[in-house]
Amino acid sequence: MKDKLKELTKDTAIYGISTMLGRFLNFLLVPFYTNIFLPADYGVINVLYSYIAIFNILFIYGMDSAYLKYAAFKEIGDDKDNFSTPYISIFFTSVIFLSVFILLKNPIAVFIEIDPSQNYLIVLSALIMFFDANSVIPFLKLRLDRKAKLFSALRVANILLNIGLNVFLIVKMKWGIEAVFVSNLIATFVTWLLVLPIIISNFRFSFHTQLFKRLLKFGLPYLPAGFAVMLVQVVDVPIMQKLTDTKTVAIYKASYRLGIFMMLFVNMFQFAWQPFFLNNAREANAKEMFSKVMTYFTLAGSVLLVVLSLFIEDIAKANLGGFSLIGKNFWGGLYIVPVILLGYLFNGFYVVFSAGIFIEEKTIYAPIVAGLGAVTNIAANYLLIPYLSILGAAFATLLSYVVMALGYYIVTQKYYHINYDYYKLTKIAIAVTFIAIVYYLLMYSGFLNIYYKIVLALIFFSYLLMNVIEKNELNLIKSKLLRR
Repeated sequence: MKDKLKELTKDTAIYGISTMLGRFLNFLLVPFYTNIFLPADYGVINVLYSYIAIFNILFIYGMDSAYLKYAAFKEIGDDKDNFSTPYISIFFTSVIFLSVFILLKNPIAVFIEIDPSQNYLIVLSALIMFFDANSVIPFLKLRLDRKAKLFSALRVANILLNIGLNVFLIVKMKWGIEAVFVSNLIATFVTWLLVLPIIISNFRFSFHTQLFKRLLKFGLPYLPAGFAVMLVQVVDVPIMQKLTDTKTVAIYKASYRLGIFMMLFVNMFQFAWQPFFLNNAREANAKEMFSKVMTYFTLAGSVLLVVLSLFIEDIAKANLGGFSLIGKNFWGGLYIVPVILLGYLFNGFYVVFSAGIFIEEKTIYAPIVAGLGAVTNIAANYLLIPYLSILGAAFATLLSYVVMALGYYIVTQKYYHINYDYYKLTKIAIAVTFIAIVYYLLMYSGFLNIYYKIVLALIFFSYLLMNVIEKNELNLIKSKLLRR
């Protein structure tokens, strides 16, 4: 089992480094755009990318999850059948979707309230979604084959090309916001060309009808689920804009984006977790392994949560050659960051609990759980923002992820029961709660400073070492560090 867990740790590290690098580089585009474009133009970018995020789900319609499942277990057909059938399906449907977007670009522009003269941006957005969709199965193939280095290299190359083109077209060529979409389209197209050898080597001009039916049966429930999950991530902005104003939205999103550090942790874990539990589901000690993964994930996530919550304000305000991570005009929203971080941690629990849903093919519950999360998010935003402003939106995000994690936990325990180490998990939760209470008491009393934060961090680490981390685990950590 230790060897299996080592595999997960190794892949998580590889995915993690590339994901962290890529997301951080993308994060740098935020101050770049906000210093170049007017708020109205930057607003168009955000609106279109919100819709791209939502409609990407439509272009894939659960085939990614279905491919992972059937390509890993090979219950029907061989390797090429399991690759070609979902790829052919996505290709033909994405051609149809692309055509619809091009034909209806004018009504779509009116619907999303952008200037009709900018309808060409909708065509660019549709092309981005087309090439993104047709790169999904090749990238999943790399994950299943545990080619984490190649996967990561291609992802980072895409991001670097996108950023380089942005800088060139905006700074050198003096283009407007169209540069953002052209850069993304070129980078996405080049990435598709780079994975073309993977497509060719695994492709067969045949369509396995029985496999396709099973793929649809498994994957289609993820379509409404995907929409619901995406609503949880993007619906707060239009609601807040309606209930407050653009300035409030800007402050909220600037602080919200600092949740990127926890989001990166969850994402890099997810990349390695799905192939891991699929490939090891039939092991005799699979459930014991999955229980330990939950404990280790919670431990690592809680450490990240506490450290970032304590020091995020100092990090954001640090003066680096006259610049700071977040501009001074946006510091007023930093107090919501701990809530956003906790929300992303619960999103991580949702990812952990998804194992049972995949293994037992209970994907019918995916849209139900995600739908409950979306409804919770929308309702909580409307109820809380008028009273708590941006903190209300942050709590709405947290509540939606709690509902989704709890929903997946209930379903998993019913159909794929795992005996989690509740004793350790409770200890971790108590420690986090204690630090949170003391932190906010000190903050609201005006006594919070860097020294108290360091003391709180030391108390938290000491508690974990004495009450959560076992002696043999501690000795293993020490030996690794000494070896380094």
